[in-house]
Amino acid sequence: MIGKLEIAQNWLPRYTGMPLNKFGDYFLLTNFRNYATSFCKMFDCDLYGENYPMQAATNSTGLTIINSGIGSPNAATIMDLLVAVRPKGLLFLGKCGGLKKSTELGHFILPIAAIRGEGTSDDYFPPQV
Repeated sequence: MIGKLEIAQNWLPRYTGMPLNKFGDYFLLTNFRNYATSFCKMFDCDLYGENYPMQAATNSTGLTIINSGIGSPNAATIMDLLVAVRPKGLLFLGKCGGLKKSTELGHFILPIAAIRGEGTSDDYFPPQV
């Protein structure tokens, strides 16, 4: 029987177009394609997966960026698939809705909870939670 590790080892390259041996030890995850292309220009490395659901690149020091695209399902998928390469560290680069006027471009925001009541999540998560 095929286990989760074997499935992830098969699927990670299928989703990103990048062979397993090209992934580094440390990861930046993003949901913006421009971050991945800018990473490649900055570090002079190749972008894999141009026509795949997710794009990936690794620089010469072993830092890998993956654009998983928009949405929680994609974020969950890439997190599950990364078991195939056993990352030593991971940081998500994205955007967060600013609620304070003092928040400026470049500020580090550590989301530790979600604010409910906006109505959009009521379809998949009970409003009382």
